[in-house]
Amino acid sequence: MEKISIQKIKWLRGLGLKKNRDESDCFIVEGEKIISEILEINPNRILFILATSELILKYKLENIENVFVGNENDLSKVSTLNTPPKILAVVSKDTSKEINVAEKIIILDGIQDPGNLGTIIRTADWFGLTQIVCSKNTVDCYNQKVIQASMGSIFRMNIIYTELSDFISNLNVPIHGALLDGQRLTEVNPKDIKVLVLGNEGQGISSGIIKKITNPITIQGFGGAESLNVGIATGIFLYHWVR
Repeated sequence: MEKISIQKIKWLRGLGLKKNRDESDCFIVEGEKIISEILEINPNRILFILATSELILKYKLENIENVFVGNENDLSKVSTLNTPPKILAVVSKDTSKEINVAEKIIILDGIQDPGNLGTIIRTADWFGLTQIVCSKNTVDCYNQKVIQASMGSIFRMNIIYTELSDFISNLNVPIHGALLDGQRLTEVNPKDIKVLVLGNEGQGISSGIIKKITNPITIQGFGGAESLNVGIATGIFLYHWVR
């Protein structure tokens, strides 16, 4: 088993920056649970592994190319987690898929918090939705915090980033959007929802995209809170949508 070098550690640390992930079309995944899942469902996407000798032997990786052994100190230099894992991997992005406009689509306009995006991805996966279209100012789905919050669900999702105005203009279906002054969700027929737009945590859906929403919908509240967290709201919307 080859020992990890300082140069490779620097390369791994560089993938913490979005520009480097974009240039190399790959990203880092941390933790045994998520990596074991990738090894099972799509091992060809794994480009590089850094792990303790214990986990290299556990997963029988010792004779595989681009698998390097490191100690806890090596892993801590790369990890973004408070408690560094014993294994991390570099995984290729999947940019081959296209959005199927005949299937359900979630559209995200300006989601900024990585935890919220990861929660939305995980929630969509739970309810069987697989397509998410993001505005270009939405947080990068390959951000480490997004990956961790998604709990591996990102590997079952088709996520693209594009100009939302153009994308929505080319859809010949009703556009449902989460707005405070919309129709109550309980009054909406789930079969009528083809596309759902969710907006920024603080500002909501941007003014340009609001103009394209044909069917504003809302979750009725009964207390004094001003609004719902977008991750929580997504779960409620999707539960109704897939009924």
